[in-house]
Amino acid sequence: MRKQIFTAVLYTAVTTLLLGIAYPLGITVLAHFLMPQQANGELITKDGVLVGSKLIGQTFTGAGYFQGRPSSAGTGYDAANSSGSNLGPTNATLIARVQQSVQSWQASRGKSVDARADVPVDLVTTSASGLDPDITIAAAEYQVPSVARARGLPETSVQNLVRAHTMPRQFGVLGEPRVNVLELNMALDRMSANAKTATTVSR
Repeated sequence: MRKQIFTAVLYTAVTTLLLGIAYPLGITVLAHFLMPQQANGELITKDGVLVGSKLIGQTFTGAGYFQGRPSSAGTGYDAANSSGSNLGPTNATLIARVQQSVQSWQASRGKSVDARADVPVDLVTTSASGLDPDITIAAAEYQVPSVARARGLPETSVQNLVRAHTMPRQFGVLGEPRVNVLELNMALDRMSANAKTATTVSR
């Protein structure tokens, strides 16, 4: 009996050290050497200031920015409270919220474009994680007219920016083409700044 207890305790101690400490520590160290950017959360900085992560969505205010997928994680994109709404497709609360979101998106398009155009589903529904940093190409293109109008930029320029920031399927087969909202908005800020500089110089 003593031998069996000793063997069980020894096995538990060895496996805990190997699989609970040594292995995770080794993988962490290896990741920091081989893929430091990914290991540190794909953090993005602007002028030396941390502005977000490529892996976690965030809220953008103002008509001049592309919007990401809605989030039900905490107060929104809260990594400590990652979750979806858990509301089923026949839930009255979900249906009302989606309808309100659709109407809001259609109203944002203005009279210059077809406000009746179908709103991409990822702009009015939340995901299971609530942290999505990317949107579909359709969702990005849907926002081009309103963003271009708010920024005073040509729609073709904003459309080309979306295309330039479209990421293909991973390894060519996994997932769908997508656009990272934070990176797209940062590029949009640079485009607006360059446009203002060019206008000032031309004067």
